[in-house]
Amino acid sequence: QGQLVESGGGSVQPGGSLRLSCTSSRIIFSFAFMGWYRQAPGKQRDLVASTTRGGFTNYADSVKGRFTISRDSVKNTLNLQMNSLKPEDTAVYYCVGGYTSDFRDGSWGQGTQVTVSS
Repeated sequence: QGQLVESGGGSVQPGGSLRLSCTSSRIIFSFAFMGWYRQAPGKQRDLVASTTRGGFTNYADSVKGRFTISRDSVKNTLNLQMNSLKPEDTAVYYCVGGYTSDFRDGSWGQGTQVTVSS
């Protein structure tokens, strides 16, 4: 399975924006499902957003209207545009690609830290 590598994390003030990217050693569109998860300290890893090869997208209620997931076939990346960031968005964000919607056999990246703080 292809290795996934995230980038774009960092520190930002509340209300700010960040764009996460995920690259792969294989063609991003070869994964039927791709997504972003996040894990805050002491909490479980939760789905943030996912997308299918056909372009269907799904978002956690907490990020709807603020985050946008997309695949870029030219750059071979999966992206997560995060706007209006809140302190509760602070977490390690993971990229995942797989062939089932629950990603039970998915390929995971190593994660990138996002910190939202004033």
